[in-house]
Amino acid sequence: MKRYTLALAMLTGLMFLTTNSTLASEAEISIRANQGKYKINKEIYGQFAEHLGTCIYGGLWVGKDSPIPNINGYRTDVVEALQRLRVPVLRWPGGCFADDYHWMDGIGPQSERPSMRNNNWGGTVEDNSFGTHEFLNLCELLGCEPYISGNVGSGTVREMAQWVEYMTGTTDTPMGRLRQQNGREKPWHVKYFGIGNEAWGCGGNMTPEYYSNEFRRYNTYLRDQPGNRLYRIASGASDYDYNWTRVLMRAIGRRMDALSVHYYTIKNWGHKGKATAFSDEEYYLTVEKCLDVENVVRRHCQIMDETDPDKRIALFVDEWGTWWDEEPGTVPGHLYQQNSVRDAIVAALMLNVYHKYVERVRMANIAQMVNVLQAMILTDQKDKGHMVLTPTYHVFEMYRDFQEAIHLPLDIQCDSLSTVEGKKVPSISASAARKDDGTMVLSLVNTNLAEKCDLNIQLNATAKEVSGRILTGDHITDFNDFSHTDVVKPQEFKDAKLKKDAMHLTLPPKSIVVLHVK
Repeated sequence: MKRYTLALAMLTGLMFLTTNSTLASEAEISIRANQGKYKINKEIYGQFAEHLGTCIYGGLWVGKDSPIPNINGYRTDVVEALQRLRVPVLRWPGGCFADDYHWMDGIGPQSERPSMRNNNWGGTVEDNSFGTHEFLNLCELLGCEPYISGNVGSGTVREMAQWVEYMTGTTDTPMGRLRQQNGREKPWHVKYFGIGNEAWGCGGNMTPEYYSNEFRRYNTYLRDQPGNRLYRIASGASDYDYNWTRVLMRAIGRRMDALSVHYYTIKNWGHKGKATAFSDEEYYLTVEKCLDVENVVRRHCQIMDETDPDKRIALFVDEWGTWWDEEPGTVPGHLYQQNSVRDAIVAALMLNVYHKYVERVRMANIAQMVNVLQAMILTDQKDKGHMVLTPTYHVFEMYRDFQEAIHLPLDIQCDSLSTVEGKKVPSISASAARKDDGTMVLSLVNTNLAEKCDLNIQLNATAKEVSGRILTGDHITDFNDFSHTDVVKPQEFKDAKLKKDAMHLTLPPKSIVVLHVK
């Protein structure tokens, strides 16, 4: 096996080390097919839609009178694309926007709703035409669970309690009657409710001790309505803030059903870098930062285990993804970025990590669904509108059969690379699961930009047939746009060969393969 070191040419005077793609490394994977215990919750494939840029307006929602084809105001092309993903849960209205959002501004006749300025994201004027009814009806259209983020930062206990009653209460309650007057008699089912967002930052700049007391106070008045029990989520830490988790676990404990953590793949907040113009060195540093999510998740889990060894409280990674510089010419503060093969690899790697910790990690929400950060879909509103599926969308579509499957542990022996910071990047990532019908789903990622990898896989289970697809590009910087929509898209993968309970295949450089083994 070969090991390579990445070196910055500007520092050493040497060219970045590349290899001919005809060369190959080797790797061994052994799947412990009889040791699967835990289900991969479908909510790990959750989405996030904030009132930010054109995620909502122009992305999900265009209004009933728009020339863009729509279903009661929701973009038809976007809805149909999201339905193919089997979206399990959708978080809304933020993000930072949630702690400036007052829900009563977003109900009643749309023409009579007051406007507001989105102070967090570009100062854009928000007309509140997309509110509670529009969001919950969208969730019903997509067949997914709603996840509401409540306003602790600038809201009140009464306001939040009334919102819960408005959404889930019967019509013999004051808020239930108001909902009925606004056109919805039957209560919605709302399972997931977040008590604040990023309370340590844009959600109030609180200490963990202060937030714990606020959670307990707000939580007291969030009463379950008939037929609807809230799953209560505490505003958790930003990546490496382990003290936040420790304090909340001791001060809130089982009053919460889940604790969140946010993790963005950013090496330098002051210089995030371009989404589609980056060096090989920047790519490998991105992979290293991405994979560090495992250390973060593991440490938060260990801290939670100290007071909750039975793992009754879940860990939700309810914001995650890449974050690059905004595209030139777009509105500052709207966080519109392109999405390349690099982003697809980040998505696949992180999903593989979440699968390993499903005993505790039961939801994850990528940021964000449309037109913002690591989006599934990019849209515009010219003429009748254009839509493009990003490489990240294709990863979520290829991985969808992992939802509700039983995670199978595995062991990997593979080459590693060293980044310019001296950290190791494994060349191969993998995850395996067993569906109800006995089919094994196997995801494989080759992070190496230059070398293909000869993989020998011990399935440790009888296999008769295999099929699969591959996602890659000619270049790691390849992406899809409105003029070139299929530069990066899944293709059939035929290289996997079965032999009794083993399989061999060659994994191309910078590629993602998902196999179904029967």
